[in-house]
Amino acid sequence: MSELYNACVASVQAALAGASGIDAEATATAICGAMAEMNSVQAERSQGIADGLDTLLLLYGGALVFFMHGGFAMLEAGAIRSKNAMNILLQTLMDASASALMWYLVGFAFAFGIGDNPNPFIGDAMFGLSRLSTHFTGSGNGKWIDVFFQWAFCTTAATIPAGAVAERLNFNCYLGYSLFISGFVYPVVAHWVWCIEGWLGYGVLDPILDAGYIDFAGSGVIHMVGGLAGLIGATLVGPRLGRFDVDGNPVDMPGHSAILVVLGTVLLWFGWYGFNPASVLIISNSTMATVAGRAAVTTTLAGGAGGVACLLNGFRRHRGWDLCGLCNGILCGFVAITACCHVVEPWAAIICGAIAGLWFDLLCWLLLKMKIDDPLSAGPMHFGCGLWGVLFTGLLAKQQYIMEAYVHAPSTDGSITNPDDMYPYGAFYPGSNGKLFACQIIGICAIIGWVCATMTPFFGIFKLLGMIRIPPEMEEMGLDRSKHGGSAYNGDKNMMAASLSPSAPGTEVMRPTPSSKVLPVTSMDA
Repeated sequence: MSELYNACVASVQAALAGASGIDAEATATAICGAMAEMNSVQAERSQGIADGLDTLLLLYGGALVFFMHGGFAMLEAGAIRSKNAMNILLQTLMDASASALMWYLVGFAFAFGIGDNPNPFIGDAMFGLSRLSTHFTGSGNGKWIDVFFQWAFCTTAATIPAGAVAERLNFNCYLGYSLFISGFVYPVVAHWVWCIEGWLGYGVLDPILDAGYIDFAGSGVIHMVGGLAGLIGATLVGPRLGRFDVDGNPVDMPGHSAILVVLGTVLLWFGWYGFNPASVLIISNSTMATVAGRAAVTTTLAGGAGGVACLLNGFRRHRGWDLCGLCNGILCGFVAITACCHVVEPWAAIICGAIAGLWFDLLCWLLLKMKIDDPLSAGPMHFGCGLWGVLFTGLLAKQQYIMEAYVHAPSTDGSITNPDDMYPYGAFYPGSNGKLFACQIIGICAIIGWVCATMTPFFGIFKLLGMIRIPPEMEEMGLDRSKHGGSAYNGDKNMMAASLSPSAPGTEVMRPTPSSKVLPVTSMDA
């Protein structure tokens, strides 16, 4: 400001030189002083508007991400039998409540805390949000809105596994899981990737391989973590009663409401526009506004491509148009594009989503071959398609878009002099050094290793203590009546009767005639 002020004074004084009856120096000083004051006020006002826009973005984005809980609730309730609908709804709301408390106590600190001696593995400051005003919180210093926005992502990771262990997991085990993943498992991965002191992310201060791992809104950080945790839980808790017959063949157990499944899918689609575009964190400059707009477009295209791919593949296999397959494909496309929606071309987003849908179908088939029962296919959808999205980023992330989205070059060790080479990009583009793809592989391995190392012992301890699964008689009756004292459909007499009689309408709305080879209740491990 002083240089501009001095230049202004010199210029005005020169213009007034020779004017009779005017003190050129004093007049120039007065004019330039008034202009400097006006500029200062205007700059302060402009900064206030920018801060307001950025806060509004995160408030809007966080609210949309949290609104996805409504989508999860409807999707999961519709995809299981009606006798367990209340249980899955309770778990969805409990995830939000439990994660809010854990995020406040330790989760946000583990994810974004930068103390006096920061480390790349886990955060070490702001426990209980102490000293929040003096610390970097993700998009700035002391920003309360960062806590809210990042919590919305945390609670999404926590609720993903609910569908994988639905209809048979002990509620006490699920409560413990919800607290554990939101307070420790997820925050550590978030610190690696999204905290500037982490070791893995593309935008951190000292990234691995002088490149770093790109995961814009959490294909790996959120979906792989939640999906793999659910898959581990589903494996250890065992399949639902009657899911496989005596020959090991799967028995269909469709959900009770396709209407709720579609409603849940649409709500999740809507919420994804907070999940992905709002992850730019700031929108007060034109460049980041462009990145947010591109993220919205590629997200839409990937979801559409995933839905069409699954629909066509279902028709190829069954010669029928599968509504639930379409819904699953849409969500698979969204999960995959979440890592790279900001750095890929629209045509690449279509490829990403379409392959995600086909990959999902293959993984679902593989799980049944392995006798793993995942009622909502949460493992294939979130873990499998999240993994694909992370890999795809390493293949087709465009350098121009990367340079728009990241404020500093990862490769700053002095060995690289060409500015273009300081931003590693997708391996399929000419001239790529493959560093980004290598970092994506490292990120995948790190996430898998961390989740397996934490969640396998967690569920394993509950299994050893006999607390992982409800008794078979309660499972047959349904969790709503046996555990929650009611039904999600108290106004419908048929639904009430369904919980008492397996053949009554309501529970089996979408279910075909059971196989004669279904194992009896007494032969299943509780």
